[in-house]
Amino acid sequence: MAFELPSVTRLYQNHHLDSTRWRIYRARPGDIIVSTSYKSGTTWMQWILVHLVFQGQDAPDPLDVSPWIGMRIRSLEDIEAKLEAQTHRRVIKSHLALDGLPYYPEVNYVIVVRDARDVFMSLYNHYHNYTEDFLARLNAFASDTPFPVCPDDIRAFWRQWMGRGWFEWEVEGYPFWGNLHHTKTYWDFRRLPNIYFVHYSDLLRDLEGEIRRLATFLEIPVTDEGVASVARSVGFGAMKADAIKKDADRRKELGLAPGEDFPDGFRGGETSFIHKGTNGRWREVLTEDDLALYHETVQRVLTPECARYVERGRLGG
Repeated sequence: MAFELPSVTRLYQNHHLDSTRWRIYRARPGDIIVSTSYKSGTTWMQWILVHLVFQGQDAPDPLDVSPWIGMRIRSLEDIEAKLEAQTHRRVIKSHLALDGLPYYPEVNYVIVVRDARDVFMSLYNHYHNYTEDFLARLNAFASDTPFPVCPDDIRAFWRQWMGRGWFEWEVEGYPFWGNLHHTKTYWDFRRLPNIYFVHYSDLLRDLEGEIRRLATFLEIPVTDEGVASVARSVGFGAMKADAIKKDADRRKELGLAPGEDFPDGFRGGETSFIHKGTNGRWREVLTEDDLALYHETVQRVLTPECARYVERGRLGG
């Protein structure tokens, strides 16, 4: 069956993103691009994919071998050299919507989706922990409008994030980029055989089942024990422990005392980047008015079928 193919129709350039950086990418058959808006399980999925690719071997650090091409503050030359040097099946990270990301029929696209209200809670922790140094680095790439400091009032941030877009074609996502818009652009092409959706809640509810289904999609042979081994390696506890170890190693390298801020990145280091990994915390924060704004925005951006998936996932029916 023939399907309409995606094409690049938008240019994404702001304090974080530059979609033109994908010019360095030379697709190889079997490449895996994992794409989320943000705070939807990107790092978790990178871990899963790298462990599936390297099963039975010592898996490398996913953050070392799975680069984010579109991130403006990273050296594009270093990313290109790293990707070109890899001889294994490659896993690449993106936060671009499909209207800004090149599409290749020979490449696999794994899209991770999460309830927008849970994304918001995780994003607020992430954004609120940006250091002044990191904000300054981001704003070195800003044009007319600088990237603002995170509000201390979480509900003030909610009204910004759910009520306006950074780019003119978006209605939500400020001051980052559209979360719902990101999902919509892939959802519109979900019937293409190389686009695969995974829901964060389904990873929480049935990690082994989701790993098995993902391996089938990617045509990676894996035994039941192999699935169980990957699941043990990528459980949230294992990821958090790895983050704590990296945090301690980097503090030692930089000569920082426990609790002292890093000179860039996040207050609290790696351990604040990988936070709770739970859903539903928004119920204790968002009011009826906040939720009314949410439902209004969802109706503007998503079809009812897509909205149901975003909120419930596979197992939610």
